[in-house]
Amino acid sequence: MPNATALKFGHPQALVAETAHWWVLTRPRQVTLGSLVLVCKQTVTAFGDVSAAGFTDLHTVIARAEKVLQGFVAYERINYLMLMMVDPDVHFHVIPRYRTAREYAGLDLPDASWPNPPNLGAAIELAPAVLSALTADLKARWAAA
Repeated sequence: MPNATALKFGHPQALVAETAHWWVLTRPRQVTLGSLVLVCKQTVTAFGDVSAAGFTDLHTVIARAEKVLQGFVAYERINYLMLMMVDPDVHFHVIPRYRTAREYAGLDLPDASWPNPPNLGAAIELAPAVLSALTADLKARWAAA
């Protein structure tokens, strides 16, 4: 059963991939093109409480996410944010970073805060059809990676 954080970030509609311990979701508000949320399936609110198996699984998830996002958006840097102030379940925001804007579905998606820390408040809320298409594209790339 998805936790509150996974549901808030669109599970199951935004689901790109699922492993034994993590859900990979397309972030509904795109900070940059390809922004994801990795949500731990375990009932934990502290990173140190993630099981050893969860940490091992996270390594696999991160490696695959980086491969998928590099092929999709050709990021120059990648940021992982673990904030957990509003949503207490263990999760990361994955923000691909780039100097010049990327285009998707007719939308111009700049990295509004490059080269500074990402500004989550400047994220672009995608229309449901665009979010669905982006999720499908990322899911296909994940399956092929």
